[in-house]
Amino acid sequence: MSEAALNAKRYLQVTKPGITAGNLIATVGGFLLASQGHALDWGLLLATMAGLSLVVASGCTINNCIDRDIDARMARTQKRVLVTGAMSLKAAFAHGVVLGAAGFATLAIWTNMLALACAMFGYFIYVGVYSLYMKRHSVYGTVVGSLSGAVPPVAGYCAARGQFDMGAVILLLMFCLWQMPHSYAIAIFRFNDYEAAKIPVLPVVRGVPEAKRQIVLYIIAFAVATVMLAVGGYAGYGYLVVACATSLWWLKMAMAGYKPETDDRLWARQVFLFSTITICALSVMMAVDGRVPGAMG
Repeated sequence: MSEAALNAKRYLQVTKPGITAGNLIATVGGFLLASQGHALDWGLLLATMAGLSLVVASGCTINNCIDRDIDARMARTQKRVLVTGAMSLKAAFAHGVVLGAAGFATLAIWTNMLALACAMFGYFIYVGVYSLYMKRHSVYGTVVGSLSGAVPPVAGYCAARGQFDMGAVILLLMFCLWQMPHSYAIAIFRFNDYEAAKIPVLPVVRGVPEAKRQIVLYIIAFAVATVMLAVGGYAGYGYLVVACATSLWWLKMAMAGYKPETDDRLWARQVFLFSTITICALSVMMAVDGRVPGAMG
């Protein structure tokens, strides 16, 4: 592979493309949900996708800059480019700044101020509050981080709807609640990494049994929130069926963690993997089975 290709690969890797892609799916789901009853504005959709993807990529890049000392102590992240020295801190930081500037400019010029405000809020929480302080110092870091993780679908929704209404509130609640069991499951099957890096996540600070209990409670709360989208008239019966099926199956998987013979790490990995299936399925169903409030019947 040529040096230019290797450099391009490094610049892509530092943005955490998997996270960016996942957020893009949720963004599109939120946008299309809010577009019901109106002709789809393809230009606005593309601008929203591009702007938010750049903002998310920027946040992930700056997060990599901040976390390079932590990453060096975790087996999963020891080969990241800022840890190995394949990319300099200066280059990565400049890359993150450029991506952020491009993303915020795209949203400001081609979407609306509400979508821009959502993106700025999420960026501030993720970079300024979570990455710089809460992740390293508080067991509640996951709760704070969940706010930033819930922003992309809400920003997509606001870009299309042009207002922060009850649909946006429900989306924010859904995605915040989803983040919690998703993140706690990661912390359980990566327990040794988090312990080695001295990151005060719930399983490390209060034990795996407490994390299991909270995973179950958060999944129940998430299930209620997903149903609210249909009850409020923002999504149809097809969405409701998928929401109920995925939430109940996810809850069943979580409850299996209480069996005496359970391998906690294997169980947590399964809960984590199904969480990604759940949120992707709901994002797709929001897009294809959205409703104008009051029109469901």
